[in-house]
Amino acid sequence: MKPLKVWLNAARPRTLPASVAPVLVGTAVGATTPADGIRVVWSHFVLAGVVALAVQVAVNFANDYFDGVRGVDTVTRAGPTRAVASGLVAPRRMLLATFAAMAVAAGAGLALAALVSWWLLVLGAAAFVALLGYSGGPRPYASAGLGEIFVFVFFGLAATLGSSYVQHERLTLTAWLCATATGLLAVALLVVNNLRDVPTDAVAGKRTLAVRLGDARTRDLFASLVVVALLLAVVGVPLAADSAWPTLAVLAVPLALQPLRAVRGGGVGRALIPALGGLGRLELATAVLLAAGLLARA
Repeated sequence: MKPLKVWLNAARPRTLPASVAPVLVGTAVGATTPADGIRVVWSHFVLAGVVALAVQVAVNFANDYFDGVRGVDTVTRAGPTRAVASGLVAPRRMLLATFAAMAVAAGAGLALAALVSWWLLVLGAAAFVALLGYSGGPRPYASAGLGEIFVFVFFGLAATLGSSYVQHERLTLTAWLCATATGLLAVALLVVNNLRDVPTDAVAGKRTLAVRLGDARTRDLFASLVVVALLLAVVGVPLAADSAWPTLAVLAVPLALQPLRAVRGGGVGRALIPALGGLGRLELATAVLLAAGLLARA
């Protein structure tokens, strides 16, 4: 496998919508009001996007490293090939790549804090501690079934509300509802990923929430997350925004059918991989349509 493709796979492109989506919808919320119209601070938008994307890549690199050196990832794993576990990338190089991605996020975050508020550095520091503690450290919290909380907090609330706040330093109920919807879809992405890996995670002693809940309840949880997220996007956000335009998000609903069928239909192992891509497309489409609707109301 070519080196570039190895690193691209390690970055796990199917998960990257979880970092792009909250920045798009958060920016749209923060940059628009019916009274003031559309006022996007583009430099803040770009910096927030760099932070979110770099943190996501750092999380994926860190998980590849820690699960590889701990023996959690093996050749029997159903998901995409992990770089460290397969021997394609030396552990030290993956660790350096993790810190390089964190450095990119830190640089963009420092610039954003200088432009908006130094308190943003506290949020950034918390994100770094959380991403390293997910699979690393003496007691990785992903193995305690708490990974979903990390995803909801940082790839839902923090990313969306932060992107909204850095526009004009205000937060609204609409921003909170968008953050919750985006966060639930990001959690659903993790849930289906962990559902796919239940057999190997259980053997390796990695007790994710999917391992703890079991097959049937994990599938129920996935469906509930998707349905509630879409209801918030299609019903809750328009009501909070006092505009019918955000109901454009209903156009994304058909994209939920494929991942729901794959999960609710009993798919296992590699049969669940398409659900990851489908859910990523659903999250990104929902964010784009919500952002378009919020911009249109101004």
